[in-house]
Amino acid sequence: MQVQDADETVQGSEPGLPARLWTALRGFAGRAVDLVLPPRCLGCGVEVGGASTLCPDCWGKASFIGPPLCACCGRPFEFEAPGVAVCGGCIARPPVYDRARSVLSYDDGSRHIILAFKHGDRTDAADGLAAWMRRAGAELLADADLIAPVPLHRWRLWARRYNQSALLALALGRMTGVPTVPDLLVRRRRTPIQGGLSRAGRERNVAGAFSLRTARREMVKDARVLLVDDVFTTGATVSECAKVLKRAGAARVDVLTLARVARPVTP
Repeated sequence: MQVQDADETVQGSEPGLPARLWTALRGFAGRAVDLVLPPRCLGCGVEVGGASTLCPDCWGKASFIGPPLCACCGRPFEFEAPGVAVCGGCIARPPVYDRARSVLSYDDGSRHIILAFKHGDRTDAADGLAAWMRRAGAELLADADLIAPVPLHRWRLWARRYNQSALLALALGRMTGVPTVPDLLVRRRRTPIQGGLSRAGRERNVAGAFSLRTARREMVKDARVLLVDDVFTTGATVSECAKVLKRAGAARVDVLTLARVARPVTP
């Protein structure tokens, strides 16, 4: 499994600069920007004391996901269960991916944060949101050989101007040193918006929508891939991506998302 030769693979620091100097330069640049543009809450936009954070009001409304949760899909449990617990859904229908973890429940407390990042040009939020993901997905990142985002179709990317999942993946790569390959997967057909579709409808909508970039095929063989996306709803999109990666020989595929739609279940 080779990843170091990928053109777009991102390492931890700027080429040609010692790590300490690069860190100092970034810190200086960040402080200079803060003097001109004071940091604002990722949720409501009010001025806050530090970059990439929430004001107390938005923090209080956000529902962060933590243990106890399903060891497979990461869905929160209503109460602690002995040993390694797996939810009924994963037992009845084991996912294509191996493990999934998310930072937040996708609800009224988090929706505006995610939509501002996804559609409101709040690309400055990527580092702060990725820092949350790093904590929530620590065990997945520790096992990952490479990180890859769920891709957008080229026309949607052109209209939006950025892929929010790729920004999160790249930020995670910089923070952890895990190689990041933004173009590992290709969305080969433009699918309708998933909102409003049933689970079965979502699965039909994305069936066959993704492929592996031919030049990256050897990179995936026997690799442990961490797939990054913004929101986990039914898992249809990440499952379709995981199918492609496993057919190409990936040893495992884990999923890390910023948020997920989930009510707590009984273990």
